[in-house]
Amino acid sequence: MFQQTESNLSKFYIAGINYKKTDASIRGQFAVNNDQYTSILQAAPQFCISECFILSTCNRTEIYGFAEDVNQLIQLLCFHTSGTPETFKQLSYVYNGRAAIQHLYEVGCGLGSQILGDYEIIGQIKSAIRISKKFGFIGTFTERLSNSVLQSTKVIKNQTALSGGTVSVSFAAVQYIKKHVADIASKKILLLGVGKIGRNTCKNLVDYLGATNLTLINRSEEKAAELATELSLQYATINEIPTYITNSDIILVATNATQPVILASHLINAGQKLIIDLSIPYNVEPAAGQLNNVTLVNVDELSKLKDETLQKREAEVPRAKEIIAEHMTEFVEWSELRRNAPVLRAVKQKLFDMHNCQIFLTASQAGLNNITPVPFAENTLLNTTEDTSSKMVVNQFAIHRVIKNMAVKMQKQHQPGCSYIEAINDFITTHRN
Repeated sequence: MFQQTESNLSKFYIAGINYKKTDASIRGQFAVNNDQYTSILQAAPQFCISECFILSTCNRTEIYGFAEDVNQLIQLLCFHTSGTPETFKQLSYVYNGRAAIQHLYEVGCGLGSQILGDYEIIGQIKSAIRISKKFGFIGTFTERLSNSVLQSTKVIKNQTALSGGTVSVSFAAVQYIKKHVADIASKKILLLGVGKIGRNTCKNLVDYLGATNLTLINRSEEKAAELATELSLQYATINEIPTYITNSDIILVATNATQPVILASHLINAGQKLIIDLSIPYNVEPAAGQLNNVTLVNVDELSKLKDETLQKREAEVPRAKEIIAEHMTEFVEWSELRRNAPVLRAVKQKLFDMHNCQIFLTASQAGLNNITPVPFAENTLLNTTEDTSSKMVVNQFAIHRVIKNMAVKMQKQHQPGCSYIEAINDFITTHRN
């Protein structure tokens, strides 16, 4: 594991691309699967990165982390994807500090999703954090930040209708089928891939279309068999894909392959097909869409669907932003206190050194008995072990009081040097009074 370092908010960056400036074919060049994610994290120390995580979905690829320069993060990401750093920089957005963490809050609750309020994104954030943490690249800052984002998302979910109704990419696929396909019950449906999106799509097909003539195929046959058994469906092996492609009327693709799993050659003279590609990068060869017998729909086209549910969600955006602001303020305050902690510890030690100095003890002896103890919480950042000497206890309280005042001033004024001098003066003054 690469060792963590103390980092501050000004060095925290996010660099990413999303659906706003890129289509799915470009996003596919920078999509990161689990194997690539592992390779990126293993290479991170070579780019002087010790704390980072990557969010890669059908709508975006973003890398978050601490760096001296954001180009370190961009180079790390692009080194392990098929896209070039030049293309990424041309189409990307970059934020750092408070803007970077606000972006993550907004992404987490679905404000930045192609379908507003899409709640699937929070599961993808959890997964990204979990993988990065496994390799030791989630430190105190990013763990606290991700937890705060999750908390704010829960509040938004419970107190607003931002994710109300049933709208997601997987549900949009079902809406499309319902609108464009007649006599659905008679159609043979094939679903390739039963990961999170595939699983949600499958359940939507069953719940909203009453689909029963549905066959599941997955790279891991056990997962396909498990879901098929749960929903009373059929499943087949990956080797049977060509046969089921030929025999199916509707094909949904939610795989995570780096290359297309359905080719145009699979579909020539195979009858009329509706194919919905939910994958990034595309897992259906684009040339397939040029065939007369094939209607090919991708995630960008699905995300353009609008309905009354989305209009209701838009009305919830102001309240969602208020909740984000509340959680973000609390996190930033914690971050500032954490950033000042090394200075506070150093000053506290200096005050104890002063107190233990014989010259200082002699000069202040007369005033010690007049100091009133000040209670402090046992679990504060400034807590120390209580000494059995009543004189030491009194001076610990005095030091705690001075350091607490210093912490408040540093948080408000961001002037550690001036606060250091003031703390020394306060301590000396305390002993003189």
